[in-house]
Amino acid sequence: MRVAITGASGFVGRHVLRELQARDVDIVVASRTSERSFLENSRTEILPMDIAKVSSDPYQLMGAPDVLVHLAWDGLPNYQSRAHIETELPTQLRFLEACLTSGLKRLVVTGTCFEYGMTSGEISESSETQPCTQYGAAKDTLRKHLEELNSTCPYQLAWLRLFYLYGPGQSKNSLYSLLTTAIQRGDTEFDMSGGEQVRDFLPIQEAARIVCDIALSPIDVGVVNVCSGTPTTVRELVEAWIVERHSSITMNLGRIPYSEIEPMSFWGTRGKLDAILEAL
Repeated sequence: MRVAITGASGFVGRHVLRELQARDVDIVVASRTSERSFLENSRTEILPMDIAKVSSDPYQLMGAPDVLVHLAWDGLPNYQSRAHIETELPTQLRFLEACLTSGLKRLVVTGTCFEYGMTSGEISESSETQPCTQYGAAKDTLRKHLEELNSTCPYQLAWLRLFYLYGPGQSKNSLYSLLTTAIQRGDTEFDMSGGEQVRDFLPIQEAARIVCDIALSPIDVGVVNVCSGTPTTVRELVEAWIVERHSSITMNLGRIPYSEIEPMSFWGTRGKLDAILEAL
C-alpha cells in the first residue's frame, strides 16, 4: 500500500508519520520542508510540495497513493482568524478536489471538535455542527464540500474530528507544554484557569494510532469522533500530570480566564470509533 501524508511537520503529523513508519506501507511525505526526521526508513520518500501552489496534478505527483492522510492546515492556533475562511478553505478545497478528480479513492482528513461550536454535554457524530470560530467554520464547510464531491467522483472519506490531544512536541503555548516547562524550570506555582472546564482529552500517541488504523483499513467510516469518551476537568488532568512527573508544583487556579469560544462542559461519544476499531 502507498500512503501519502500532508502536514507531517505539525504536532499531529509528526506522530502520525512515526506510526505509519512502523507499519508495512510505502510513504510519500508531501511537504514544504524537507526534514531529516521524515526519513526514518527506506520506505519513506519526501516530495517537495506546497499545496497552495500546486499547478499540476497533485495526485499523480504523489505517485497515485492508495490513501491520502491530509493533516495540513495553516493559521493555528489563531482560531478566529479570517484567513481560515478566506485563504485556507479555498486552498484546501482546490488541492483535495484536484486529487479526487484525478483518481484518489480514499481520503482521511482531520476535522475538529470546534465544528460542534458551543454545544454542551456528550456529543456524537450525528450532533448538529454549529461552529462559532472561523477555524471550526472553515473545517465544517470543507467537510460539506468534500461530501458533495462524492456524487461526481465516488471515494471513501474518513473525517476524523479530533478532540483535545496532548503530548510531546505540542505547541510551547499549550497547557501540556507550559506545565512541562514550568516543572523543568523548578517553578513552585503554575498559573492556570479555574480548571472546572470539562473536556475530552486523548494522548497524541493513541490518536496517531487511531488515524493510521482507519487510514489503512478498507472501511468507509465517514465522520468519526477521535476522543476518549471520558469527561475530565482540566484541573483533574493537570493534577494527574503533576503526579506523573513526581512534582510538588502547586496549581495557581483562577489566574487565567475561561475561554469564550468553548462551552464549559463537553466531550465526545466513542461508540462509533470503538465499533470501527473492533471491526479492523
